[in-house]
Amino acid sequence: MPKKTTGGRPELKAVNVGAAAIDIGSKMHMAAVNSACADVPVRSFGTFTQDLHELADWFKACGVTSVAMESTGVYWIPVYEILEQRGFDVILVNARYAKNVPGRKTDVSDAAWLRELHSYGLLRGSFRPDAEIATLRAYLRQRERLVEYAAAHIQHMQKALMEMNLQLHHVVSDITGATGMRIIRAIVAGERNPDVLATYRDVRCHSSIETIRAALVGNDRHEHVFALTQSLETLRHLPGKDVGL
Repeated sequence: MPKKTTGGRPELKAVNVGAAAIDIGSKMHMAAVNSACADVPVRSFGTFTQDLHELADWFKACGVTSVAMESTGVYWIPVYEILEQRGFDVILVNARYAKNVPGRKTDVSDAAWLRELHSYGLLRGSFRPDAEIATLRAYLRQRERLVEYAAAHIQHMQKALMEMNLQLHHVVSDITGATGMRIIRAIVAGERNPDVLATYRDVRCHSSIETIRAALVGNDRHEHVFALTQSLETLRHLPGKDVGL
């Protein structure tokens, strides 16, 4: 008995009736809704906050409930947050995953194709924590970044001291400790006498005053003191180790 053949592909059923999608850009966002809901199903919107609220209004008028967008750089963040605040179910999609889905027509825009995939439930959203967790994570990432900056400026301070042949790091365990910061602040203030600088030794320091004095006989150079001053001033405004400023 001959096998039955079927022509074409099986019909896909829409699972997200109120699906929409946005092609995220740096200066303009392209948004797409169901063609049955609007005369012009694909529209462009600016990136200003007012534009994003107009986008949300348009989605509301078109009966949109769920929005898919590609996680492009950081440009998606304001769009995501405003749409989420307006009550939409928003998912982030990996751009490479969406492009690898076969069947796209060449004349279909990115936003319309993304909306079509989303309406059929073919997109998998990336992980996005709840708003409270996202806020906490943003604070922690910012703090981590600033701590890294602080570490870099401490290295710049040590480099400036080395260029003046002030071997402070050999006589103190940490140049941002009590002894180290007292001496560095004195150098920045204009003190160059190693006998005076050695008197800033903290009682808990393991090195003797004589050893510290010998390490602080250096080659005074204005440009190195300038670099030391700048790093010290910048360090005052960064979190991390308490440098006593």
